[in-house]
Amino acid sequence: MFAGLNGRLLKKIGVIALIAGAWPAFGQLTPDRLYYGVNRSMPMTVAVPATVSSEPTEVRIDLFDPRNELGEAEATAPVLAGPVDLSTLFPVLWKGPSPKLRYAQLVVGGTQVGPPVVLQPMSSSPTAVLVKPQTREVYFNDPEKDAPNFKPGDGMLLWITEPPSYSGIRAYVDKQVRIETSLGEIEFRLLPQHAPNTAFNFRQLAEGGFYTETIVHRVVNKLPTSGQPFVIQFGDPTGTGAGGPGYSIDLEASQLPHDFGVLSMARESDPNTNGSQVFIALSREGTASLDGKYTTFAEAVSGAETILAIAKVPVQNQRPNNPPTILQAVLVDAPPYGKRPARVQRPAATPGAR
Repeated sequence: MFAGLNGRLLKKIGVIALIAGAWPAFGQLTPDRLYYGVNRSMPMTVAVPATVSSEPTEVRIDLFDPRNELGEAEATAPVLAGPVDLSTLFPVLWKGPSPKLRYAQLVVGGTQVGPPVVLQPMSSSPTAVLVKPQTREVYFNDPEKDAPNFKPGDGMLLWITEPPSYSGIRAYVDKQVRIETSLGEIEFRLLPQHAPNTAFNFRQLAEGGFYTETIVHRVVNKLPTSGQPFVIQFGDPTGTGAGGPGYSIDLEASQLPHDFGVLSMARESDPNTNGSQVFIALSREGTASLDGKYTTFAEAVSGAETILAIAKVPVQNQRPNNPPTILQAVLVDAPPYGKRPARVQRPAATPGAR
């Protein structure tokens, strides 16, 4: 329905491009800044890829809800190359019934181009507390006794919901995180729809070089009770399992199940002590009991062989004898929204293998 409008708009784009001297060599929707306050304009920039065709090409932005399993666009709007205001194109961002995470994807000539932009609502979320069911005591570490007021295993997680608030949107170009290790590479697709603050925290740490030259300090290839594959853990610069980034973030109520290749936050007994340490699940059977207790936020889309190689290193008391090294963690462009890769699968066990 936008063909006629886009035809006229893109003739103007061609004139502008000729005046400027050339078309841009790539296509991308890029936010002008990271944060946008509620009910304000959302300036972004559209770059259209180079083309040799003299015919007008449809250019639009599609809005996606990642929880829509059909993958259909929630809304769409024609655009010109150059500055756009996403709040004008999509009033639902400010006036919808409830804030939710979305992706904005540039489409040129019917083809999705460049990584999408993540639109994360800055809204209140439930807070997890560990309580003792019999007394309703909230878990804490008693400074006088230098011990917790009750055993964490005796507690249960409760979620406290505050009155809703919505202060705006955090917008950023979607990236994947490539972990380069001494045994190979693993690439993770971040899933902010499940744990937005955790996913953003991890990409910020990776971008800042936090994980460079750290080690995999814990490997549990098989649980002693069931023999099921469990986890491999890294993200502590001290290599002891006690270090972190110097701050903590809250547990998020992720609905992503633990399974092979899923990345989750490690923490202490207090549910809101998440920081930089993460673990990769090695099987659904071994990690299903962690669902809802630890924040899952990403999944491996390549590197299954590397995960298995790390899981097989010799250990003593869960610590590798010769710990694999995280050489670096870097951000790489995510694919367009409709071309997102699937999570890696654990290879089937070879008959007779031990």
